[in-house]
Amino acid sequence: MQMNTPPRSTRSTIRLTRRGRLVLIATGAVVAGTAVAVPLLSLGGDEKPRPTALVIPEGWRASQVYEAVDKALELPPGTTRKSLAKARLRLPGDAEGNPEGYLFPATYPLGADATPEKLLAAMVDTANKKFNGAPIAAGAQRNEMNVYQAVTIASIVQAEAATEADMGKVSRVIFNRLERGMPLQMDSTLNYALNRSTLRTSVKDTRLDSPYNSYQRMGLPPTPIDSPGEAAMRAAINPTPGDWLYFVTVKPGDTRFTADYRKHQRNVEEFNRNQRSASASAR
Repeated sequence: MQMNTPPRSTRSTIRLTRRGRLVLIATGAVVAGTAVAVPLLSLGGDEKPRPTALVIPEGWRASQVYEAVDKALELPPGTTRKSLAKARLRLPGDAEGNPEGYLFPATYPLGADATPEKLLAAMVDTANKKFNGAPIAAGAQRNEMNVYQAVTIASIVQAEAATEADMGKVSRVIFNRLERGMPLQMDSTLNYALNRSTLRTSVKDTRLDSPYNSYQRMGLPPTPIDSPGEAAMRAAINPTPGDWLYFVTVKPGDTRFTADYRKHQRNVEEFNRNQRSASASAR
């Protein structure tokens, strides 16, 4: 995500709200992977391999999970999404029936009686066990937010952080910007609104009329934007100490965090030069 705004004066009244991996806008965010879930297979003689389990990776959006379940159970596209109404998922009230963020990344067995409803329920139940127990619930309370807000922050951390080692720093940038009353300016939230994954964000993109446009809207987005893993959840409740307000992944393995807007702009310029160079080499 590339952040374009210099810091404002601190607002002591700013609180985390339900509205609102972090890279600055020109940087391009590292977003959730687009790989397709790979079922674990059991080979039996000359018979066609039968999937015995479904792997849900960290950072997948709910839409990707629905598609993977349809494929694993050999159901018509859209079947799993339509099953939400009768799945009776035990979601927090803030979710308003939307399981985004609560389809926990893990491996789920595909028994002979597997159905979309049972698989989705297993994912949400796993998320509730992970999120509602200590230390996540206590960590969220310590940071003056509820668990759903912590999951939302973790989902952004999951999408934006280039490495697990960067997650705590990305989380700190999110907290610092919220506390200063600055928009988050996350490319990952725009990508979610546009149902895409890209490293490029245009000025036109930042004008999108969407509650997930964190360039225009203050605070957190209304829901999580993917399914965060345990490392991202830990980062969301234990941000690394620091004064950073900006960061950009200049090149793979080189993510730079800073509180200096001008320095950040220089880092963004270096990112852009690297992108132009890579494009020219690919021709």
